[in-house]
Amino acid sequence: MSVIELRTPAEIEEMRPAGHFVASVLEATSKAAAAGVNLLELDALAHDMIRDAGAESCYIDYHPSFGASPFGKVLCTSVNDAVLHGLPHDYRLRDGDLLNLDFAAEVNGWVADSAISVVVGTPRPEDLRLIDTTERALAAGIAAARPGNRIGDISRAIADVAKAEGYPINTDFGGHGVGRTMHGDPHVPNNGRPGRGLPLKPGLVIAIEPWFLATTDRIFTDPDGWTLRSADGSRGAHSEHTIAVTDGDPIVLTQRG
Repeated sequence: MSVIELRTPAEIEEMRPAGHFVASVLEATSKAAAAGVNLLELDALAHDMIRDAGAESCYIDYHPSFGASPFGKVLCTSVNDAVLHGLPHDYRLRDGDLLNLDFAAEVNGWVADSAISVVVGTPRPEDLRLIDTTERALAAGIAAARPGNRIGDISRAIADVAKAEGYPINTDFGGHGVGRTMHGDPHVPNNGRPGRGLPLKPGLVIAIEPWFLATTDRIFTDPDGWTLRSADGSRGAHSEHTIAVTDGDPIVLTQRG
């Protein structure tokens, strides 16, 4: 039986440093992503920032049932047709690459998780549209994260944005509870029925993470045992924030900028 933990206002305040740190790493790595930069260099940058902040990686020893081995890196770097769990490897970014960066870390015993998609150098209009759709879907999901609603209302808000743009939706991987660990209940799929699922109450902390592929909802696992790629080679984008449900507006703990 799953246990959904609700955080007190004081605990949510204690989670802010983790959120700020995760946001700062995504800002730094996305700015460093340029043609000629190696994915391993981006991972090393995130690793240095973890060390300097006295934080703990959520990824390096992470070994869930779907992973072939412990992840071994601290940053997910998914390029072009890769959309989730991209294992950093010896690849130099090229002009026009679509890069998804996903990062989670623990600070003072609390975890935050966030993701961002960027284009390296010269963008394709279709990639910018895909990224914009994930960002608008994320904003819609966050706006639905209010007491009186349910998880299904978040899921439907996300799906409505994707469907309006004609993107297929995969529900194998989605949002999740966040707290003392990176992944917990409840699961927050990117498609669902309004009025269904867990009631949203103040103190619920979740990661909301819409991700879409341009022309398919099917994925497969790369030979590295981690990286998830589109079944048809189409590109993917991913946006994510850790948020807290309150009596009023939701708090975005991983807000950048």
